[in-house]
Order: sequence, then C-alpha cells, then structure tokens
Amino acid sequence: SSGINAEWPLRPGEKKRSVPVKYNRELWKNTIHAMKRIQEIRAKRQNQFIKQRLKAGKKLELKDDEKEVEHHIHLIEPKVTVEELYNAALNKTKQKLQEKKKLLEVESMDMD
Repeated sequence: SSGINAEWPLRPGEKKRSVPVKYNRELWKNTIHAMKRIQEIRAKRQNQFIKQRLKAGKKLELKDDEKEVEHHIHLIEPKVTVEELYNAALNKTKQKLQEKKKLLEVESMDMD
C-alpha cells in the first residue's frame, strides 16, 4: 500500500512502468521526436503569452503618447498643404521679378 492505486486510469501519454521496457529503436526515436515537439510547443506558447502581456503595455504607451501630444500641441507645426507651398513659391518669383524690374528702371534712369 504505497498510496498508488493500480486501478486509477492513466492520463494520455502515461504508461505503467512496473515492468522494464525492452530496448526498441523506434520507441526511442518517437520519444525523442515527441520531446522536441513538446519543447517547440512550450516555447511557442510562452512567446504568445509574453506578446499578450506586452500588448497591454503598448496600449498604455499609446495613450500616454496621445496625452503628451495633446498637452504640447502648440509645439507641433501645422501641416503645410501643396497649395500653400505653390503659392509661397509663386510669391517669391513675383518678388524677384519686381526687384528685377526696379533694377532695370533704376539703370535706365541712370543712363538718361
């Protein structure tokens, strides 16, 4: 009476080990393969668990970033549209043309 009941059902994968098992190459190969596969599954589940834990942190970090942007919105420059860029370039060229016209007028006055 060692506390083990021989009538208890065994879990899947368990076998009674009261009798030594004769060496079997195929059994060894399958056992080693199963051990490697179990290790892969464990690693995959652990990585998945860690990723799930980190998702919550990413959400909190995103919320903090949004709050910081709202708080310091005055530091962010407004977006410049393509139309505004075009108008700015057009104004610069107009100014350059006006300066050239003034220079030409001054030169023509000097010659007269």
